Amino acid sequence: MFEFYRLEVAKARQGVKRAENSLKRANELLDEDGGVALNLAMCGRIRAEQRRVIDARERLTKIDPNSTDNVG
Repeated sequence: MFEFYRLEVAKARQGVKRAENSLKRANELLDEDGGVALNLAMCGRIRAEQRRVIDARERLTKIDPNSTDNVG
């Protein structure tokens, strides 16, 4: 049972890191000059990535409330 718990915590941490990296990349793309249409699309992507980060952190908090100190 302990190994399953550790696996779930590791997967949740990985999910948070992936979501944070995707959000970072989306923000970097927004900083590039791509025109208004592209910027509007990137704003939508950024909002979606922000939601992914929030959801991933909430999942990690449910699994291990103390582990969020090490993420982000």
